[in-house]
Formats: sequence, structure tokens, C-alpha cells
Amino acid sequence: MKCPKCKEPETRVIDSRIIEDGFTIRRRRECLKCGYRFTTYEKLELDIVIVKKDGRREPYSREKLLSGIRKACHKRPISEETIKAFVNELELDLIQRGEREIPASFLGERVMSVLKKWDKVAYIRFASVYKDFQDVDEFLHSIKELSNE
Repeated sequence: MKCPKCKEPETRVIDSRIIEDGFTIRRRRECLKCGYRFTTYEKLELDIVIVKKDGRREPYSREKLLSGIRKACHKRPISEETIKAFVNELELDLIQRGEREIPASFLGERVMSVLKKWDKVAYIRFASVYKDFQDVDEFLHSIKELSNE
């Protein structure tokens, strides 16, 4: 790892810690030339392709998934830790499936089932994008179904 300050390629690890439920390693490093200290993170990278409804394929993106869930949960009583723990669990499931390609519907349905348990408003927000609601009637229909459960 190059030093971000002087670009020296020789650095040493001072400290390593496992964070985020074992999915990330945080390393403190020190440059052997200038003594500058900095932090790096090593994260699990999933080599999975998501197959969209229209057949397009795109690489799995943890950030894209987190962003969608965060938007649905905006100003709702759901902590960032809860969201990250769910995504970690979901990623473990993806790894255990052992499949190189995962349908987007698998991810969408998993997220919707969890949001439905957590918070009805967050569920409706996510569903409106995932199911591509076209008008108010589709919103109302989804809300009525939710109320009847």
C-alpha cells in the first residue's frame, strides 16, 4: 500500500481490527519513509451479477442496495446498524447460494419482506420504486393489501 502523503510503496501495518460483524478489516498503517499514519479498509467483494427484469446484467453493488434501503427508511425509526446488518446477512445468503447470477427479483423480494416487518411506510416507499407504481391507484391498492394483513 502506497503512502498517500509521499507515495512511498513501503508501509507497515501497526494494528488490524475486524469490524462490521467480521465483514471488514480496519488496518492502521505507517509509512516507513515519512512516518505518516493512515487507515485502510479491506472488505469482502462479491463477484455476483444481478439479472434485471428486462434481462440486462450488472455487477452486484452493495452501495446501490444500501442506498435504496436508506431512501425507503429515510426519517423512519430504523437505524443504520440495522440496515447494514440486514445487508450483511443478505450477502451471506448470496454467497451460500453459490450462484454467479442472481435475479433482481430475489433481492427486491427479500428487501420488501424485511421492510414490511420493520416499518410499513418504508415498505411502501421501497415497493413504489421496485414495483414501478404508475398512479395513485396502485399506491392505494398496495396500502389496502398491507392494511388487510
